[in-house]
Amino acid sequence: MGLPKKSSTMRRKPTASNLHPHTGKIPLREREQRHGHRGCVVWLTGLSASGKSTIATELERELFRRGCQPFILDGDSVRQGLCSDLDFSERDRHENIRRVGEVTRLFADAGFICISAFISPHRADRDLVRNLMPPGTFIEVFVNAPLAVCEQRDPKGLYAKARKLKIKNFTGITSPYEPPLTPEIELPTDKLTVMQAVEKILRLLEKKCRIKTKSASRPGKVAGAIRWSDW
Repeated sequence: MGLPKKSSTMRRKPTASNLHPHTGKIPLREREQRHGHRGCVVWLTGLSASGKSTIATELERELFRRGCQPFILDGDSVRQGLCSDLDFSERDRHENIRRVGEVTRLFADAGFICISAFISPHRADRDLVRNLMPPGTFIEVFVNAPLAVCEQRDPKGLYAKARKLKIKNFTGITSPYEPPLTPEIELPTDKLTVMQAVEKILRLLEKKCRIKTKSASRPGKVAGAIRWSDW
């Protein structure tokens, strides 16, 4: 098998011909009026154990409490179904993010806030997803924790296996990670608590996606302290 083709930031043209996409009778603006916010994608990128899934879970909880329509797409979950035929080779990693990007676009088109938690190590792949979205509706969140901190957390024991070369193509160890150059938000999770990180995203969503402010939503139960190692 030859080397994978360089990833493009442009949407792939369909192989099939004679396609006639169907458009329903409910425009996006009406869906957004019903939901009370704009449809958008919150794309969490970073090393394994940086805190992506932890943030996604708590962000979804808070958005739902405010009456929003959020949904999480998580790397491990997607690879059990939609992308179960893909491994962690460079070629398949590109294809994994391409597929996920198309799904996130559909969620945003339906007026949802799609929270996507993926290592997504390549800038070109993340830019591909950004280019699928209307301007201002793709929010790239760099979940930035130093490699040493991620290894110390290591809730799944993956770094220990990668150091022993029991896992191939492991991002940060035997495979590169390209950090975002101009993300909408950068979260240094070695310095922030989980809820501090979530609040930063919420404040941006209040501006960009017109979600309800905290004061306008019903008060919820105060959860116990959430640790980065909980997920």
